[in-house]
Amino acid sequence: MDEKKEVQGTIIPHQTGKVTEEELFSMLKTIAPGTNLRTAIDGALKASKGALILIANDHVLPIIDGGFRVNCRFTPQRLMELTKMDGAIILSSDTKRIDYANVLLTPDSKIKTLETGTRHKAAERSAKQAGCLVIAISERKHDVTVYYKNARHNLRSVEILLRKANEYVQLLEKQRDSFDAHLSKLNKLELKNYPSLAQAVLVIQKGKMIQKISEEIKKLIVELGNESTLLKTRIKELNQGVDKEASLVLKDYTRLDVKKSRALLDELSYDELLDGEHILKALAYEKMMQIEPIKGWRILSKTSLPEADIAKLIKEKNSLGEALYSNIKSYFEIIGEEKARTFKEEIDKMKLNP
Repeated sequence: MDEKKEVQGTIIPHQTGKVTEEELFSMLKTIAPGTNLRTAIDGALKASKGALILIANDHVLPIIDGGFRVNCRFTPQRLMELTKMDGAIILSSDTKRIDYANVLLTPDSKIKTLETGTRHKAAERSAKQAGCLVIAISERKHDVTVYYKNARHNLRSVEILLRKANEYVQLLEKQRDSFDAHLSKLNKLELKNYPSLAQAVLVIQKGKMIQKISEEIKKLIVELGNESTLLKTRIKELNQGVDKEASLVLKDYTRLDVKKSRALLDELSYDELLDGEHILKALAYEKMMQIEPIKGWRILSKTSLPEADIAKLIKEKNSLGEALYSNIKSYFEIIGEEKARTFKEEIDKMKLNP
């Protein structure tokens, strides 16, 4: 025992820093509905059993003590039976085997934790010290807390997750309707050679809102596992074409490098996105007024012209207005007669049905 304390005194937390989105999604997939591990967790909850489950990695040996070796194939039923014991259950890194049971976790007590219960303190400290995934099931509170490195996550039921997802979908549908309406208005203005910075800001705003909401739903989809099939299909429908259109509006209206503007927009919170002034700053404008003609990438991309020819037109014509309303012969030398005639027909059709 004294030797164990001495070893612990030299141990420092193995994993620090923020958990990446990729790591978070990997963690959620491990415990998502449809997995054997989630079946075991739900079974333990239903049976009102508490448990401490640790998924092993190369750094867990210094923090486990006692117990007995099981070394058998993992099944939900076997794990549920082992929750009748007080100690922790150690699973292999791929969760396919049960390695140990009734183990005492002995992480460094100097590692900070906000938890109050003995089981949850051990779980959080173990996750921080060994950088592993630890699951604490509380029979008293009837809930599940998941720890990974320095991250803490409360496992929610499928019913709660679906309800939350449906709320987000309703919000996303409203934002998509608004995005389409603002985009349609921008189409009409630009095809009449009336580019509008104010209208472009609204399109970018709604596009970024859709992106942010979709990111929240993406987490729910991962957490829902095989219960998210219909949700994934609906989100794909609602996002179709949004990123492309919003990116081209940004390309037309920003005074900065597109990547820089996109990075500035990505940093904005929900509240900041609602304030058009923040979007203006990301485009390098101070006031809601158009200073120079726009390039026209978005409208010209709706034609059959390849990107290289669109770039030539923009370079030669200098503005969307010139590209749309020049004499057809002026296009011949830029993109060739055949392409020019097709281009003119397509533009004329767009003007009639913006």
